[in-house]
Amino acid sequence: MQRGNSTVLTEFILTGIPYPLRLRTFLFVFFLLIYILTQLGNLLILITVWADPKLHARPMYIFLGVLSIIDMGISSIIVPRLAMTFTSGIKPIPFGGCAAQLYFYHFLGSTQCFLYTLMAYDRYLAICRPLHYPVLMTVKLSALLVAGAWLAGSMHGALQAILTFRLSYCGPNKVDYFFCDIPAVLKLACADTTVNELVTFVDIGVVVASCFLLILLSYIQIIQTILRIRTADGRRRAFSTCGAHVTVVAVYYVPCAFIYLRPETNSPLDGAAALFPTAITPFLNPLIYTLRNQEVKLALRRMVGGPGTKSEV
Repeated sequence: MQRGNSTVLTEFILTGIPYPLRLRTFLFVFFLLIYILTQLGNLLILITVWADPKLHARPMYIFLGVLSIIDMGISSIIVPRLAMTFTSGIKPIPFGGCAAQLYFYHFLGSTQCFLYTLMAYDRYLAICRPLHYPVLMTVKLSALLVAGAWLAGSMHGALQAILTFRLSYCGPNKVDYFFCDIPAVLKLACADTTVNELVTFVDIGVVVASCFLLILLSYIQIIQTILRIRTADGRRRAFSTCGAHVTVVAVYYVPCAFIYLRPETNSPLDGAAALFPTAITPFLNPLIYTLRNQEVKLALRRMVGGPGTKSEV
């Protein structure tokens, strides 16, 4: 996209999501509460995993603790700024702040994508190869896998941020979105964005598609193994260990694919879809993992000293 204006932008204005003015106060309070509850819920999961020796010695719950850290991070870089768009007055975001927001969102988002894949692989080993699980998935290996996910995520975020902000921005400074994301920011560039759009599509497409394919293959094997279990109670328990993960993966991947892996449009659904990975999923994850995971619920009871929890396994 070429523009003749030579003024270099030093700040952007996030327009937010469309809303009726009469709902301004309600939406501000709503997203503020979402943010506070997200932080408290994920912090509770993190403390529970750290404090309970039965949990922090198991790879599955190491992954869950890391997921809570990521959810707290994504919520912190997006939701407070979103809530500010429901207050009066124009609140610009500096150029560097916009670049930082884009970097950290894609850094944490791609790390979360890799982490979901590791969690699916962990469940595959636990259900399909239970006798070999303690050898194949050790605490040390899970820590190395998490470190690899963080490293790959940081590289992905850096690539996207560098490619996006190497361009010149010299025209309008209104980002038609509620945070600095690639498609919305590229519309303001004073240069040809074809390469950026292609690299974004391929890079994010490879990350999302490869992770989703690995998760899908893991769960095909898991379902086949579960169906071979003879007792109904055994099948129910096996399905319950995977139900929470399947739920959060679906809530996360469908909106991401809708946003990044389709031709450019100005659909009003874009903003609504983006709310899921940025605000809704981080809020729901603690609820899903506490309500659907018996071990987490028992650990919470042990932590608060609930009666009879000492003897439960």
